[in-house]
Formats: sequence, structure tokens, C-alpha cells
Amino acid sequence: MLHEFLTANRTELITRCTTKAAKRFASSLAPIALGHGVPLFLQQLVETLRLQEIPSDLGLVPPTTEISRAAGLHGADLLRQGYTVEQVVRDYGDVCQSVTELACEQDLDISTAEFGVLNRCLDDAIAEAVTSFGRGHQTLINERAETSHQRMRVFTDEYRRLVGIALQAFNAIKTGNVGVTGSTGRLLFHTLEDLRSLADRTGL
Repeated sequence: MLHEFLTANRTELITRCTTKAAKRFASSLAPIALGHGVPLFLQQLVETLRLQEIPSDLGLVPPTTEISRAAGLHGADLLRQGYTVEQVVRDYGDVCQSVTELACEQDLDISTAEFGVLNRCLDDAIAEAVTSFGRGHQTLINERAETSHQRMRVFTDEYRRLVGIALQAFNAIKTGNVGVTGSTGRLLFHTLEDLRSLADRTGL
């Protein structure tokens, strides 16, 4: 079963994700971000898969809720550490790629149901992490908005932030790991609405 595979290969999967991130960014930064995000996500994914086998009327906290909470904290952590929104998306993309690569190497057949759980968890995590990152970035921008010149900078930064989120959400959907009707798809839709609202507020 997939949760047993993830548990048995946890260290290898974390190493693979760390290696992939180090190729894109300074290797000195990668372990800091991944030490919080990827290991916790893998643990929660295992718990989610296990709970799929337990009756849903026991009053347990939905595991995807915990994944969303942790992903939100991870997005905020990445912002404080100086990462971009692209890294937020790619962190979770690395997990999916590493899992599928290793499963293929070990000839493990991932069931359709298990793969659906993996994709749903990735979808929720990406959407919440990107949202949290963007929310924190907007707070930083607002703190600098004191003069008309700064307000123009705020508009430019906000525009770039929203476009960045929209592009990363679209890229995540384009990989096929998450669907357009899931959390990431909804994030893309709301981001486009925010872009339209931004233009309306500024008379563009």
C-alpha cells in the first residue's frame, strides 16, 4: 500500500526532494525550507491514506485540514526566508515527482484511489501555501505604503504578486498533478478576480 511505501522510503524521498530543490536554489537554503515542509507533508499524507480505511463517523479531524494548516505555515516560512512563490509550488511538485519516480523504480503499483488522495493533498497544500505566501507578502507591502510614490510601488508589487500566483497556479494545473476544479483551480480563479478588482480600484 502507498502509505507503507511512503513510511519505508521516507528518508529517501526527503533526500530526493532536497536534491531537486538544491539544483534550483542555493543549497544552503534548501534544507531549511524542506526540513519543515516536505517531511511534515509526507507524514500527513501517510496519515491521510491510513484514515481512508477508517469509518468517517468517528469524529476525527479531516487530515486534509491539517495539511492545509501546515502548508499555510510553510508558505509563510518560505516568505520570511526570502523564497519566491515559485519555490512554494515546486516544493510540493518535488514530492509528487519523487514519489512517482521511486515507486516506478521499485515496481510499485499505485492504485487510482491512492493516487487520487496524493493529488488531492498536493492540490490543497499548494493552494493554501501559495495563499498564505501571498497574504504575508501583501502585509509587508502595506507596511511600506506611506507616500504616493510608495502607493504606486504597492500597486506594482500587488500586480506582480497576483500575476505570479496566477502563473504558478496555472503551472501547477498544467503538470497534471492537480485538477482545474480543485483548490488550486479555485485559487487561480480568485486570483484573476483580484486582478480585475485591482484594475477597477485604480481606474485602469
